[in-house]
Amino acid sequence: MNLLESVRIALAALAANKLRAALTMLGIIIGVAAVIALMSIGKGVQASVTAQIQGLGSNLVFVRPGTLRDGRVVVGAGSQQTLTYEDAEFLAQPGTLPYAVGVAPEFTQPAQILTPGRNWATRIVGTTPDYEVVRNARPALGEFITKSHLDARSSVVVLGANVATNLFGEESPLDQTVRIALPGRTSTNFRVIGVLEPKGATPLGNQDDQVIVPITTMYARLFANRNTRGGQTVNVINVAVDEDRNLAPTVAQIGEILRERHRVVEDDFTIQSQEDMLATARQVTDVLTLFLGSVAGISLFVGGIGIMNIMLVSVTERTREIGIRKAVGAKRRDILGQFLVEAVVVSVVGGWCRNSAWRSDRSAARESEPRRTTAPGSGHAGRRFARLWACSVAIGLFFGIYPASRAAALNPIDALRYE
Repeated sequence: MNLLESVRIALAALAANKLRAALTMLGIIIGVAAVIALMSIGKGVQASVTAQIQGLGSNLVFVRPGTLRDGRVVVGAGSQQTLTYEDAEFLAQPGTLPYAVGVAPEFTQPAQILTPGRNWATRIVGTTPDYEVVRNARPALGEFITKSHLDARSSVVVLGANVATNLFGEESPLDQTVRIALPGRTSTNFRVIGVLEPKGATPLGNQDDQVIVPITTMYARLFANRNTRGGQTVNVINVAVDEDRNLAPTVAQIGEILRERHRVVEDDFTIQSQEDMLATARQVTDVLTLFLGSVAGISLFVGGIGIMNIMLVSVTERTREIGIRKAVGAKRRDILGQFLVEAVVVSVVGGWCRNSAWRSDRSAARESEPRRTTAPGSGHAGRRFARLWACSVAIGLFFGIYPASRAAALNPIDALRYE
């Protein structure tokens, strides 16, 4: 018996019991739908986290203070006040880091931003003009802080998108005056020179809920914080590198320079590249995707059990038919192939029905939302189609092998006597 004949017989058998076949296919449809949905969620989370990290800038290196230890007590990461503005200035000098395209220190403090009748609690970031390029902090309105602002210690501020909306609503904040107050300190007037493009939350905090001032102004007018060596401390030094391949050499160079400047053998700072953050995020999201896929796999397994169950019922009902086929010359492999094909047909048709419905859902979504991006985890249509069919065939073969073996093993004489 050839394959086409087996498929024809399988479809005829399914057509003879339409409701039973439909209910069996429903199990596969639900299982395939669960796999597609949950795997897409996992891939979507991975893409979202990756986009957030990449939104911080390109090819970044983050240098932070080390961990303060007192005997066996570890205070926490970044608790040592070892990194200074002077360190950042040295790293930013031409030729110090050959592959660096920008160096931007950050000194961050919680602050209250006040306007007549409104106030907003946020964080204030003291930094340099390089921050615009290094951290991709583009102004949607106005301008970013400049070198002249830095040198003159100007009282100017660039607002994050959320801060501008909460303080000014629909009104333009440019050239407006706000008062910035740090806890326990007097407030100071600042002139708004720009509003940042909205970027949303990232692993390093909500980039829309912050305000930026020149770091020299931060030290002079708001919060002067020196370490034991007399240097103005910073929370992090951001370094942007020209290419991915130059991240590792730049990290090594920064380590050597800071050890020499701080005169330490054991590092009193930590260095992390953007690639390290991406690798960590991928590990977490891969585990999440695997977990979601495993949960979805249970639904698919239950659907496969349904196929096995219905095929066993079919073997029992068609025992005399199997006996007649064997009596007229059908071989063991013919019977085995026939029932395997039936199981595969049920699985493939169920998977195809779910895939067609999913494609229709996506087409409707694209028509209603023209700017919607490709669904996470969708992949190339041809590859997705091939994977779906391969998976459906594998399920049919795996769960159909036992019923098909039972059918093939029937004794023709006993099968003909079966009532």
